[in-house]
Amino acid sequence: MAKKTSSRRDFIQGSLCSGVSLLALPAIGRGEDTGGPYRLSRDVPTKRYDGKKCWCHPRAGIVPEGGKDGRPRVVMTMNTLDVSGSDVFKAMHVLHTDDLGKTWTKPTASKSLAVRHEIIDRVKRPVAVSDFWPRWHGATKKLLGTGHSVVYTPDWKADHLRPRHTTYSIYDAAKSQWAPWQKLTMPSGKKFYNSGAGCVQRYDLEDGTILLPIYFSSPEISSRVTVARCGFDGKELTFQLHGNELAVADKTRGLHEPSLTRFNGEYFLTIRNDQRGYVTRSKDGLNYQQIQSWKFDDSADLGNYNTQQHWVTHSDGLFLVYTRRGANNDHVFRHRAPLFMAQIDPKRLCVIRRTERILVPERGARLGNFGVTHVSADETWVTVSEWMQTWGPNYIMPIENKHGSNGSVFVARIHWSKPNRIY
Repeated sequence: MAKKTSSRRDFIQGSLCSGVSLLALPAIGRGEDTGGPYRLSRDVPTKRYDGKKCWCHPRAGIVPEGGKDGRPRVVMTMNTLDVSGSDVFKAMHVLHTDDLGKTWTKPTASKSLAVRHEIIDRVKRPVAVSDFWPRWHGATKKLLGTGHSVVYTPDWKADHLRPRHTTYSIYDAAKSQWAPWQKLTMPSGKKFYNSGAGCVQRYDLEDGTILLPIYFSSPEISSRVTVARCGFDGKELTFQLHGNELAVADKTRGLHEPSLTRFNGEYFLTIRNDQRGYVTRSKDGLNYQQIQSWKFDDSADLGNYNTQQHWVTHSDGLFLVYTRRGANNDHVFRHRAPLFMAQIDPKRLCVIRRTERILVPERGARLGNFGVTHVSADETWVTVSEWMQTWGPNYIMPIENKHGSNGSVFVARIHWSKPNRIY
């Protein structure tokens, strides 16, 4: 398997010499048409909203040939969100499909990914795993999920002066369950006292080395971003070293939720910031150039802010999934819907405006916390749920709202017209 993957990547690096590939050539309109480099379809495997809780952070990973008739098993994890509070995640649920989404199991609370109670500053506090992202690790043939911990006060308020850890767990396909979650051991000292890999897209090298983007802060500095090089032997995730530290000199909280990919022999990192999204590139995956704000190819600002962005990587083109202003969406919290996808010009590091399409339409609820899963050479899935709060905690959407959101979990399926040779 490793040899096959390596040969595919070598072919890609040797054959893709232009900055914008063939996938950028067709003019693509918005909507659910069947032309161009891909067509779109959407499924709703589950939904939840009772005025108290909804689903959030639905992300999936695959177990190759773990499903029916040699198809992959797709395993999705997601938190429950208590809509009366701020980022209150009290449980992690799991569901899977063995037939590429025709049928799904019922979401079931995971005991091994459940909230724990720890003594922190001499107080017993609930600690949850959230912002989790499963991904297949080819070298060890394990489905490895990474995220971070959230520490709460005893009455379930998010405690911002807290330790935060990168968390991880390994999926046992035979038992259809996750192992008890663990914490990644970081270098001692205060630098990484509050650090984590929540909502980040990692990149696994052919030899099994993991490039894991993380963000970290302290009372003295706003949040910074770096990429950690980690080892994984199938049981334990270990920190080895990290690259240069990226920061922004403004009055915001700093940089958050970085996501990483590799395309045409280079690494690309996209980063969340309160005021705008940022992007940068690297030759070695660890040391990055100065960050620049995301823009369209006509130099206009992309309009993404205070919300994550993630990559969809095809062998013939690089794409960004994001939300933004300027889409008749002023009524949506931080303009976090609809969910867009567009192709990137990797030389100019900009979004090609004419390729922008809506993956998931806006129905009043935010769609800013989502995941990307390469399911096969023919399909990539973007998974997202309707976050049923408006402008913050205690601003709860009514069960019947005028825009139509109802707590649905969407699987936006990207059906490629050409096989994705990096799969």
